[in-house]
Amino acid sequence: MATQTAPSEDPVARAAREAFGYEELRPGQAEAIGALVDGHDCFAVLPTGAGKSAIYQVAALLRDAGPTLVVSPLIALQRDQLAHLREHGLSAAALNSALGAGEREEALGALADGSLQFLLLAPEQLADPELLGELVAARPGLFVVDEAHCVSTWGHDFRPDYLMLGAVLDALGHPPALALTATASPLVREEVTERLGLRAPHLVLSDLDRPELHLEVERFHDEHHKHERLAELVSELAKPGIVYAATRRATEALADHLRDAGVDAGAYHAGMRSGERRATERAFLDGDLDVIVATSAFGMGIDKADVRFVVHVAPPESLDAYWQEVGRAGRDGAPAAAKLLYRSEDIGLRRFFAGGGLKLQELERVVEALRGGARVTDTKVLARACGLSPARTLAVVRRLSETGGWPPTGELDGVVARAVQAEEKRKEVERSRVDMMRTYAELRTCRRAFLLAYFGEDPPTRCGRCDVCEATDGEPAAARGDLEGIGLGVGDRVRHATWGEGVVQHGDPGKVTVAFDEVGYKTLAVEVLRERDDVLVPVDAWAGTGGAAPGP
Repeated sequence: MATQTAPSEDPVARAAREAFGYEELRPGQAEAIGALVDGHDCFAVLPTGAGKSAIYQVAALLRDAGPTLVVSPLIALQRDQLAHLREHGLSAAALNSALGAGEREEALGALADGSLQFLLLAPEQLADPELLGELVAARPGLFVVDEAHCVSTWGHDFRPDYLMLGAVLDALGHPPALALTATASPLVREEVTERLGLRAPHLVLSDLDRPELHLEVERFHDEHHKHERLAELVSELAKPGIVYAATRRATEALADHLRDAGVDAGAYHAGMRSGERRATERAFLDGDLDVIVATSAFGMGIDKADVRFVVHVAPPESLDAYWQEVGRAGRDGAPAAAKLLYRSEDIGLRRFFAGGGLKLQELERVVEALRGGARVTDTKVLARACGLSPARTLAVVRRLSETGGWPPTGELDGVVARAVQAEEKRKEVERSRVDMMRTYAELRTCRRAFLLAYFGEDPPTRCGRCDVCEATDGEPAAARGDLEGIGLGVGDRVRHATWGEGVVQHGDPGKVTVAFDEVGYKTLAVEVLRERDDVLVPVDAWAGTGGAAPGP
């Protein structure tokens, strides 16, 4: 009688188990690994704690095709990943500003002789033409962009250093590329794909819902009562927790206010001395500080599972940033609170920040420097040539790259005029993102459904875990609102005669929100849409008109 053999183990699962001890891969991991092993680009949107780093670690071992380059903006995160790789017997090194000359030389030597399997880099390192040449010579097998939302001004935590990564990927011969992030709306995903030059990337999306978070907004008419309520609320809530404020001055004032109320609180912002900032962060992570009051500078790379609340004293600049920040609560799966203390005047501050932009002289300086022979890949040299900071220089480069080609060609006046137009479009988009925060704060429908629709997921009818659903006493509070009455649904691709194509995001009683590709978010009155069926037209119907605006 023939002996029966057990079916062979899947190669991905076997590599994950044998190399890293992963007994079971999490949702999305195997799919992303398979795409990379087959030589495809991949865009993975997975929540923090879902094992994003395991994707490139396992894929690299299965491909066995040159070193894996991992771009990450956080030195602390690089250190953690480095320790993990070395713990499992893999050859890994990092290049960042904290590295000594000897360590750097050792890492580059291992890269050159082919013994290095993983190289973790801060993005600014790639502005060095000499280093880029050494990376090209190493013929990398994978190129990984961690925190990929940093390349997009639609996203949160925009980092100018990320703007050059598309050119770097091309210079490397475009090995299979992996973009990783925890949250990205469809518009963020589209821009990241374009900026990095990903080739038909395989998209892996996890379920972004966080049912353990209770979503709530409290409205106020003046700042004093809001701050008094903050002290009362934080005193009542289970600890530890995070309070987000809009400005550095506010973090210090609110931390003082909470301490006066008997709360063990500390301030955190980018303007503090680095030693003081690290000590505050460490105390919070170690459980020696109950509440940290911070700007958005606190968060990326922070993984503390038992945070019981995130309170925003002012709305952030976008829903992308909001969902990322509230997502730092309840990572252990236990119930947690996500509260926004909202005053309509707070939106004015955000719109002011969104209106800031580049100056005409800055655009002219960068164009002239480029035409004088300065290299766009050498950020520091280009910045010195035009007398601007590296961050400001790259922001100008971004606007110039949006004018229809790179490097910028044509007369100086024409190039600058196109860049000014791109900058004005950016301001309009940024202001529209702030208006989406206002919409969320003033919702009369399910907050969770609204957020999930924003990120391109099919929203529930009601969640039962937000203040709006609880206030409706069992009545449906859907993100779809009145959409059925106008023949449209959330996620439908539509076209507007003036604003172009977009995606229906949300329906509230009396209004519909659309995310337009070119101009950002716009809200339209349901009454108008009912009276005129040619205002918003499904893309397929529009195509049937030969591109002319339907209707009379």
